[in-house]
Amino acid sequence: MAKLNMVQALNLALRQEMEKDDSVIVLGEDVGVDGGVFRVTDGLIDRFGEGRVVDTPLAESGIAGMSIGMAIYGLRPVAEIQFSGFAYHCFHQIESHAARLRLRTQGAVTVPMVLRAPYGGGVRALEHHSESREAYWAHMPGVKMVIPSGPRNARALMVSAIRDPDPVIFYEAKALYRAFREEVPDEEETLPIGESQIVREGTDLTMIAYGAMIRPVLEAADELEKKKGVQTEVIDLLTVSPLDDRLFTESVKKTGRAVIVHEAPRSFGPGAEIVSRLVEKSFYHLEAPIARVTGFDMVIPLFAREKAYIPSAGRIFRAAVQALETEP
Repeated sequence: MAKLNMVQALNLALRQEMEKDDSVIVLGEDVGVDGGVFRVTDGLIDRFGEGRVVDTPLAESGIAGMSIGMAIYGLRPVAEIQFSGFAYHCFHQIESHAARLRLRTQGAVTVPMVLRAPYGGGVRALEHHSESREAYWAHMPGVKMVIPSGPRNARALMVSAIRDPDPVIFYEAKALYRAFREEVPDEEETLPIGESQIVREGTDLTMIAYGAMIRPVLEAADELEKKKGVQTEVIDLLTVSPLDDRLFTESVKKTGRAVIVHEAPRSFGPGAEIVSRLVEKSFYHLEAPIARVTGFDMVIPLFAREKAYIPSAGRIFRAAVQALETEP
């Protein structure tokens, strides 16, 4: 079992699915000859040729539109948008067509396509290169929104996304691309879309996060145990839509306290929906107000101020301590 970073794990998923299924096509800006801006598609054009690994013009709306057409006519396109901040140009195609065609045709037509996009901050990028706007896609009926948190679940979720009959928006945290390695099995592995995971068990506090925020959450959980003797349960959503609320609502019934962490802006972010589900299903078990540690309601700042924007283990730790110290 090889130890891979997220870039290598995603490349493995794409390569293996392309080997198994001739209908899987990769397309996007610089995905072929250059192997993608982050090298996720490196080597695929040499293996599968330019008929299946397509370098497109700089036209995100065109990439999305072509993908929809390909999917309708029997292919399984995996489109790369170089940065999620450029995916706004795809919005009309995804909202007006990809998300609606199953309903519009009463199930006669599906759109099995994946739209990949690096998202989030932490790499000192330029404007439009550090967005965390998963709420836009999660709010869209007919589209699934997936955000892995590490190499192994990224590989497994990518395989599931490619095989899914409906359009999947697949966000990949740039900050995680080469941050660490995990053992990733050579043989096929999938994870169900729409199911979360408990990545650390605990009895005193529940912390809910996804994507790049899982690592600082786990760091904060370690500090809570070391300094306060607190046993924290950590839940990785993996899929933002459809949202699996079973694990986190049951966890909070056990712990009585919750902290939600995401990099996206606070107002109307995914955390707000999680709070609503907890109020609906776990309200009478809550012993303290639900805490949120999030980005701020502003465009992510550049360079020197970026670090202050992104939730850190320290901010998460302080929010957790406040939740724990609040009397029922």
